[in-house]
Formats: sequence, C-alpha cells, structure tokens
Amino acid sequence: MDAERVARLRSFHRTVTARVGALEGGYLGRRRPLGESRLLWEIGPDGAEVRDLRRRLGLDSGYVSRLLRSLEARGLAVVEESASDARVRTARLTAGGRRERAELDRLSDELARSILEPLDERQREKLAAAAETVERLLTASLVAIEPEDPRGADARWCIEQYFAELAARFETGFDPALSIPAEDDDMTPPRGLLLVARLRGRPVGCGALKHHPGEPTELKRMWVDPGARGLGLGRRLLRELERHAAAAGATTLHLETNGSLVEAIALYRSAGYEEVPAFNDEPYAHHWFEKRLPG
Repeated sequence: MDAERVARLRSFHRTVTARVGALEGGYLGRRRPLGESRLLWEIGPDGAEVRDLRRRLGLDSGYVSRLLRSLEARGLAVVEESASDARVRTARLTAGGRRERAELDRLSDELARSILEPLDERQREKLAAAAETVERLLTASLVAIEPEDPRGADARWCIEQYFAELAARFETGFDPALSIPAEDDDMTPPRGLLLVARLRGRPVGCGALKHHPGEPTELKRMWVDPGARGLGLGRRLLRELERHAAAAGATTLHLETNGSLVEAIALYRSAGYEEVPAFNDEPYAHHWFEKRLPG
C-alpha cells in the first residue's frame, strides 16, 4: 500500500472529524455524542428494525443495544418485539424523539452552511463535487466480495435478479430454460465458483466461473444491482473472477453476451476481452468474447 496515500487519507480523516464536531462530547451542541445522534436520525419517522440499523451503520449488536438503551432512558425511543417473532425488534421514535430528530436536521443544515459560507462560489462547487466523489468511493470500499454456495439465499436472490433484468432488457425476453445452463454444481468448486458482492451485509452483485478441463473457463452470471452501479463493482467482480480462474489453472476465459447489454460489452472490451467468432450456440447471444490470462 502506498504510504503517502495512507498518510493523506489519515490527514483527511482528522480534518473532517474536527470540522464536523465529531470529537465533541455533545454533537451539534446537544447532550449526546455523535453515535446516539446518528442512531436517532437513522431510526427515522417510520422506525427501523434493530438488525437493519446494525447493518446500515456497521456496528456490533452490543454497541447498538447500549445506544438504544440510552435513547430509551432519555425518552427519545422505544424498542418493541415483533408479535410474531420475538427475535425481531423494531426501534421507534417517541414524540420527543421526533422533535429531537427535526432539531438535529436543522442543526446539521446549519453546520453544512457554516462550512460552505466562507468559500466563494467556485470553491463551494468544488467541495460539493468532491464530497460526492468521496462518498461514492467510501461506499465502494465497503463492498465485500466472497465465494458463496450457489444454493444459499443471497446467491439465489442475486441470480433471480439477474434473470429478471435479462427478461426486462432483452428484446425477446429471457427464459433460463432455453439458455446454456450454469447449474449449482457447475458453480461449486472444483467445477466452478460463484462470487457474491455485499454492501453493508446486503447482496448487490454476483459473478460465476464454469470450468471445463483442458478448455477455456466460462464467465457466467455477471450482475450488479442498479443501486450499486457507479461504484466500479462490475470491474472489481471481473478482476476477482479472473484471479480465481487463474488460481484454478485457467489460461483463457470465454463469455457471451446480448447486444442490449451495452454497459457490459463496454466493460469487457475495456478489460481486454476480444470479440471472437461464436464458440457455442447460446440463443440469446450476439457477441462472444475471449481473454488470455497472464501466465
């Protein structure tokens, strides 16, 4: 890792935490630290399941429980068990909690304005654009990609979303029964591999390999959730699949795709895939690609 970049990022962290008041015991001049204030805001006017709060904020269950108990003690929130499942707990704001959340919104707006006010118009636009870029890159850094059993719930959900998108985008629709299959066993080592990408614990993408001993390995089931696009996740999934393929001994990757998937085609070409004559009889394919992997 580049030591200079690490140092620059640490400097950025110090500047941001000091400028937004994250180091103060009472965030935004209120009587609670940043963690409690953020949780209060995340619960929102409609309430939120506790497990969803943990996932969104990336906090362990014990810490979230302590924050919620503090908010309950202040009369700002209540935590209720589901009538049908005692394991599901939902946090809701009291009337006082809703008023406090509205005040946090007002003070947060004031803080943002106080940061922008000393700057000229050009600087304000640069800061707003830079903040948007930083948020997108930080979000991208939260994505974890791991091998997954294709029979698991998250894996099946991703593949169902992939099929649904193909059905919506292909001119003729899409029927998996007519396409060249990639069965669960085909995406399970040693015959293949399925990768699932998760953002804050939620599946947002997938990609698979289907090995053929002595022949090129197929790249299958490449999909990224629309809400996670723009994070470079497709390219990252592609790199990870190539790495796993090379580790398994593959020297060449094959893939086919439909002409309506223009973003995917652009990605493959920019990643070094070359269009070749058709190497299978996939009925939904218009383009066939090949890439030689480094030795």
